[in-house]
Amino acid sequence: MNHERAPLFEGLLNHQKRRTTPFHIPGHKRGKGMDSEFRDFIGPNALDIDLINIAPLDDLHHPHGMIDEAQTLAADAFGADYTFFSVQGTSGAIMTMIMSVCGPDDKIIVPRNVHKSIMSAIIFSGASPVFIHPELDEELGISHGVSTATVERAIQAHPDAKALLVINPTYFGTACDLTAVTKTAHSYNIPVLVDEAHGVHIHFHDEYPVSAMQAGCDLAATSVHKLGGSMTQSSVLNVQGTLVSPSRVQSVISMLTTTSTSYILLASLDTARRHLAVNGTTEMERILSLSRHLRTSVNQIPGLHSPGREMLNGEARYDLDETKLIISVKELGISGYDAEVWLREQADIEVELSDLYNILCVITFADDDSTTQILLRGLEQLSRHFLPARTWEENGWNVEIPNIPTLSLSPREAFYAETETIRFQEAAGRTSAEFVMVYPPGIPIFIPGEIIEQKNIDYVFTNFHSGLPVQGPEDSTLEYIKVIKEHRAII
Repeated sequence: MNHERAPLFEGLLNHQKRRTTPFHIPGHKRGKGMDSEFRDFIGPNALDIDLINIAPLDDLHHPHGMIDEAQTLAADAFGADYTFFSVQGTSGAIMTMIMSVCGPDDKIIVPRNVHKSIMSAIIFSGASPVFIHPELDEELGISHGVSTATVERAIQAHPDAKALLVINPTYFGTACDLTAVTKTAHSYNIPVLVDEAHGVHIHFHDEYPVSAMQAGCDLAATSVHKLGGSMTQSSVLNVQGTLVSPSRVQSVISMLTTTSTSYILLASLDTARRHLAVNGTTEMERILSLSRHLRTSVNQIPGLHSPGREMLNGEARYDLDETKLIISVKELGISGYDAEVWLREQADIEVELSDLYNILCVITFADDDSTTQILLRGLEQLSRHFLPARTWEENGWNVEIPNIPTLSLSPREAFYAETETIRFQEAAGRTSAEFVMVYPPGIPIFIPGEIIEQKNIDYVFTNFHSGLPVQGPEDSTLEYIKVIKEHRAII
């Protein structure tokens, strides 16, 4: 197929050239009817293509013209049978995946380190999660992937599961043996759904982890805006094989998608696909080399450590996206959040995320020697500033990882159950009615239906008092939490 073309974007440009007189929404009508300061800042080009699904521009809900052609090109680029554009972000695509295969009381096997959107989809669908343990890294304090053996044990225990969901790669760049995992699930006729939010680029170079479509998976929610060059909130849902009906997927994604779809987002998906298909391999080679040199340089800075391929083990840590730089700062005697704030305020550098022990930096097509040198200088300054302080060992810091709680109610039952509000510090032993997570990355520490453990309460407050963004509870101060109301016998 001719990937030099971007039919959706080209169609918008052709419509723009006609200069028709609009008597339809959006009401700003090419910016004339909006606040002038915002109009001047955004500029006429963007406002000219901020359109709706009028007949010449096709309809995302029933594509038959330029959107259909753009999605067909995307399917070819990603190795899928079908590709659906999402303007609801990868969260919308993930919800579509799960709701396309799961209904009330259906089982779905998922790792416990899943994004909150997966748990939201499980609540909406009424499905029952079967949790499997990801591999925990006690050195870095993060979760990796799942092993093939763990997946097989879960399927043998629950052969009636409607789907297996896998994260590939994780937020931190590690990937499981996805091909082996997929073959295992398919041997039981169970479809494999992949949260590929951080893997749009890996399909285009052999030295990166295999993509979901390359591994033979059935559905993959792939975030193009994160690492593929499209605009924020734009993603794709890739489909292949015969285990999941594409017509069902189209119906579900249409139910979840706004009817006022953004053509700016759609056009950015179309052109991002073009850039990936035409230039992806060359660009991936360039930033891989850039990332490797950067990691080597970071590891020469006192007090910092950026693990690479040496941490792989052939199982849950089967492969690594080396453009994700995990940088451990614990030997400086500070938290990752401390490092994030210092880099922001003293070096004008923004990192992807921080946790208690690490920061994460992402290298993309936008980076080159000049940007990585800025990062290196900032990290060197960070080291010089904090290194005279007591070391991690002297501070007595131990890497803590939250337990995986026991699920006593299905998330849907808990979400709709009668609740009461109690002090968070006194909630041990009660059943949570809320999500509690550190965002980013958005992996819940508690989900509705799980029994609250004191160790995890302590972990939540360690993050909270360290300045990390703990989200989920209605009470943002974390003084109170909603739990399932206990009904006592009437005497």
